[in-house]
Amino acid sequence: MLKALIALCLILSVTCLSDSAYRTAFEEFKTTYGKVYLAAEEEHRFKVFRSNLDFINNFDEKARGFSVKMNRFGDLSAEEFGAIYRGTRFTKEYTPVESTVDVSDLAATVDWRTKGAVTGVKDQGQCGSCWSFSTTGSVEGAWFLAGHSLTSLSEQNLVDCSGNEGNQGCNGGLMDQAFQYIIDNKGIDTEASYPYTAQDGTCSFSSSNVGATISSFTDVSSGDENALLAAVNKQPVSVAIDASQSSFQFYSGGVYNEPACSSTSLDHGVLAIGYGTDNGTDYWLVKNSWGTGWGLSGYIEMSRNANNQCGIATSASYPTV
Repeated sequence: MLKALIALCLILSVTCLSDSAYRTAFEEFKTTYGKVYLAAEEEHRFKVFRSNLDFINNFDEKARGFSVKMNRFGDLSAEEFGAIYRGTRFTKEYTPVESTVDVSDLAATVDWRTKGAVTGVKDQGQCGSCWSFSTTGSVEGAWFLAGHSLTSLSEQNLVDCSGNEGNQGCNGGLMDQAFQYIIDNKGIDTEASYPYTAQDGTCSFSSSNVGATISSFTDVSSGDENALLAAVNKQPVSVAIDASQSSFQFYSGGVYNEPACSSTSLDHGVLAIGYGTDNGTDYWLVKNSWGTGWGLSGYIEMSRNANNQCGIATSASYPTV
């Protein structure tokens, strides 16, 4: 059986490990990320890890143009990962049209971090609250660019309190609905006064702790990357994407190029904080909310001018202070 497996690996040009090598790698993974399982779950987690390790080891970085690596999500299947970490689930159809937005005079590269408009990378934990982090990120940027000090805002405030606008806390939500809550509520509390817990809680908003207010929000023309470019040229922008592929779960560097991505079935809220070109490949600079151990210290470069890949321009919006 082992000889047959080795022969199959050679024929398919894939990396195969012995069972003991997989077991050793799994033990190292558990130690690195502090993983502890119930006895009944251990074998299942090992099998999931082994499948993910095979995906990573056999990923063709040269052909794909970006890299993947093992991270703390290595014991979760794509389905499990999506159920826990992606919380902006909806389908939005759009009709691709030729953009009428003139971007010829816009800067070739933008990175709002260099202007002081972006707070540090945060971690949503095991809660489908990505939408709240996307929202606070764009409001933090807009507030700063309106002449105020950069202030970290409370995702927990949105998780606990924006149900009347249609959000469902750790079970998902939409950035526009969160913007509407901030408008209706006349502000959002600071992170320091209303810290994140990664679980649903009772609304504890206090008007005395408001860190920012907004007057309105604007939806970017759906599917129009030039319109998104013009918006990001002015400020960080909330965007929804399809992050359902394993290549996204384990992304570690390079310009993310995933043709299997959907432009209409979106499941994750993130923040577009800039754009640029890397070795001739246009990209969007995107801030995620999975901690600094994921991607490029918490960021990802996503393909730009690639037919709205992963739906990055399908449902984008930004607030006005």
